[in-house]
Parts: sequence; C-alpha cells; structure tokens
Amino acid sequence: MAKPISLLLNICYLFTCLSMNSQASDYVRPPPRRIITTLHQQSDSHPQQVHISLVGRDHMRVSWITDDKSVPSVVEYGKIPGKYGSLATGEHTSYRYFFYTSGKIHHVKIGPLDSGTIYYYRCGQVGDEFSFKTPPATFPVEFVVAGDLGQTEWTASTLAHIKSSVYDVLLLPGDLSYADNQQPLWDTFGRFVTPLASHRPWMVTQGNHEIEKIPIIGPQEFKSYNTRWQMPFQESGSNSNLYYSFDVAGAHIIMLGSYTNFDVESAQYKWLEADLAKVDRVKTPWLIVLLHAPWYNTNTAHQGEGESMREAMEELLYKARVDLVFAGHVHAYERFTRVFNNSANPCGALHVTIGDGGNREGLALLFKTPTSPLSLFREASFGHGRLRVVNGTHAHWSWHRNDDSDSKIRDEVWIENLSKRCCACEDLPLTAANDEL
Repeated sequence: MAKPISLLLNICYLFTCLSMNSQASDYVRPPPRRIITTLHQQSDSHPQQVHISLVGRDHMRVSWITDDKSVPSVVEYGKIPGKYGSLATGEHTSYRYFFYTSGKIHHVKIGPLDSGTIYYYRCGQVGDEFSFKTPPATFPVEFVVAGDLGQTEWTASTLAHIKSSVYDVLLLPGDLSYADNQQPLWDTFGRFVTPLASHRPWMVTQGNHEIEKIPIIGPQEFKSYNTRWQMPFQESGSNSNLYYSFDVAGAHIIMLGSYTNFDVESAQYKWLEADLAKVDRVKTPWLIVLLHAPWYNTNTAHQGEGESMREAMEELLYKARVDLVFAGHVHAYERFTRVFNNSANPCGALHVTIGDGGNREGLALLFKTPTSPLSLFREASFGHGRLRVVNGTHAHWSWHRNDDSDSKIRDEVWIENLSKRCCACEDLPLTAANDEL
C-alpha cells in the first residue's frame, strides 16, 4: 500500500510545481526529509559545535562548547599543522532556558591574521585540530548564500554540495537550527554544521525561528542565538548582535534584523543610516544586504511579511545604491530584476529569496499567478547560491538546486556593480530595467 501512496504524492508534487512555474522541468520536487540528530560521543572536555566568524579586517572569532566547565577559553593556532606559535585567550558564558542549561560557550578572537592563508588551530588545548583559510584581501572572492538551513537530510545534501566547491565565506540570512525552544536542537545543529562552520567563516543573521520567546513566561527573545552565535556587531558600531556589517575583500556586507525594531526612530534604522554613510565605494565597490523576511515575494507563503520593513528602509538602500539584497523565510528560490518601490529600476537592488537550505517544514510550492514582470526566475526546490565577485564592476550569481547526489545550476546571471553604473548622488527616474548583464 505504501508504494501507491508514495507514487500519488509524487504525482501531486509534480502537478503542483508544473502549474506554478512556467520554467519548471520534469523534475519532481521531493517532500521534506527527517531531522538528523548529531550526538556528542567524546569526552566532556572535547570541543564541540565549533564555528568561526570574521571580526574586523584581520581577526577571526572561534566559538565552541564544552560540557566540562573547567576547559580554558584559549585557542592555539599557527600556519603549520600541529605547531601553534600563537595563543589567544577569550571569554566564556552559558545560559539557562527553563530546565535546560547550556554547556560552557567559548568565544576567542584570534589574530592579526594574513589574508588568503591556511591556519591550523586547537580549542581549549585539547581535542582535534581544525583548520581554516582566511578570505582574500582583494578580488576575486566567492560567497555561498544559504538560508533556512535546519538539520535535515536535505540540509546534509545542501552542505555536501557547498563543501564540494571552493568558497571563502558563507552568508546565512536567518533560520539556523529550527530549535524553536527545544534547546538540545541548538546543540545538535552546532555539531551538525561543524565540518563546514569550523573550516570557513559563517556570517549569520536571525530569522523568526531564532526568536524563541514564549509570551508572559518565556525568556528574553534571541537568548540562545545571541549567546551561541556572536557576530562582530560592536566592531561595526552596532549595539545589537541582531544587525551589523563587515567587509570582505572589496565588499561591504550588511546584516539586518527583520525581527527587531526597524522604523525611522529605531536604533537599527539610525545605525543603518550611519553605516551606509561611511561606506567608501572606492575601497568596497560592492554593497550587499542580508535580511530574513523578503521585501519582494510572489510566493503565496509569507505574503507581505517584509512590507513594513521595506517601507521603512528601502529608500536608504536605494540612495546608497545597494547592489544585492538576499532574504530567506520563504522556502523556495526567487530572483527579481533590479527594483525600487515595487517598480523595476536600473539603480535599485537586485533581490534574491533563498530560503531553501533544507528546513524541516518543507518547500513553499505555490507561487502567485500570473507571474509578476519583476520576478525573473522562481522555483521551489532545495539548494544554495554562489556569488563570485570577480572584480569591482562584475559578479556572477548562480543558484544550485539539490538533485539527489548532484548539484545542478538552475539559474545564473552576471551582475554589474551600481557604484559606477548609477551615481549615488543622484536619483534616476523609475524606468523599466532589463535582465542583468
């Protein structure tokens, strides 16, 4: 009886996807897969949940957790395997969430580091040796973009495809563990992503699944996220881990918070305004923004949820000539033309929704019809994206769909930088824009 039911489900998926997307092929979109539980099977002092993140121009933050509270918050590192000529001491913390108590959470900033260099490191003076490569100082540089990850079999497929090709930094526009108040899922997620997150810097921002606030009785919102995934907000002049910025090679990247105040009187708005004013498009010609709830969306899921933030902040991004805006939340892929104020505009940002990393909730299969002329490509499949910034004027974007053991490019486009194409000191009239160069 199971086979006929499975066949019927596949037929339903195929019929739905063919009807929703004029660019669909005969590819049958699969249903969600099970959550993977990654256990810690080593000693209490052994470092687990290791991940790294960029801090300033030439430093890296190493974060990890131990069950043994006596392990020191130190990182030994060097350029030769097994030989650590440098040692840095950091800080540690922990938190309680109802009846759950976290392990000892270590955060250690190491550096200064040379760009484009492989370093070997050990956490807490025990356990395994890890390694990472620092990003290059100049172009080209390659970013992986993957949103709404979770920890399912589809997530494992996405991460395997990401790992199979060279990249410099992973950008995650929200929804990491899908713990949703179940704190042990933060631990299993940290162990699950360690092979990649300990090897290349992961720069993240929060999604709705990181809020974890229960009305009246609940703990402070974002408590788990802020404690575990510390980002370089202070270095960018922000007073909140929920929004910050950083530079990589010639790109200035801004991570915004969709679930903290963003109106014109908010601290986030004022910080964004000040941060954009300091951007030097000669030194960092590329200006990229990540947030969770998309401002443009033709999927029937989560319609309008990013609209109030768009109304508050889009003009700031437009006047600064932001090149790209990446969002998650909608569990599908969609690429728009350059747009501003709901109209095509050659000097507006190119918006991409990429909330298809492998979450446990499944795909958002239904798109609105007829197709909006602003939406150039859309498909509900699991996958990830790659942005290769070749130089100060051009970058290549590609979206890779998960297809069992293979990763197939389903959408790609060359993008021209706006810092020279559109002068930031003058607003061009709203005119129709063609597909990217």
